[in-house]
Amino acid sequence: MHGYESSATWTPEPTRPRWQLVLRFAATLVCFPVLCALWLAVAAVFFVVGLFADAIAAVSDGFERGYIRFMDDTLGGIARLGSWFVTWSELRYEGNIEYYRARVDRCVTHWTTLASAPREPKKSRPPVECAIPLRDYRGVGAGYVAEVALRQGWELRPSDVRKEVRLWWSAASRVD
Repeated sequence: MHGYESSATWTPEPTRPRWQLVLRFAATLVCFPVLCALWLAVAAVFFVVGLFADAIAAVSDGFERGYIRFMDDTLGGIARLGSWFVTWSELRYEGNIEYYRARVDRCVTHWTTLASAPREPKKSRPPVECAIPLRDYRGVGAGYVAEVALRQGWELRPSDVRKEVRLWWSAASRVD
């Protein structure tokens, strides 16, 4: 945490009312299949248009980069429409501090295992950065994520803790 940041942002999120979670979960059950169908339909349209745009892309590199950026932004925007969805575990464990502690511990341990794995020849390097989403630490706060991550060798990156906590594996700076 940096000195200019308010310590209030690193505390747990307030518990949401049960009725609101139930309502969001019911809406999630209805909207999730619709969102998936919409995403697949838009992806199919981009694929078909991409087949014809391949002729233009053969002549212009800028067109291909722009098309891919537009496609990523559009499909990512559709996926972000579901950011309000509530999962069964969120509905069931909202306010349970021990559940969220275990969830953060499991998530940070998973990333630590991936980052500390030895580099294999002719394979990509292990990840050195990760982001822990708010969904994983809502009940314990970003401060707990930072505490667990620092104990396991991670360093904090500039983060918007209302969305995610970004971490960097400090051992990655060593020379192999």
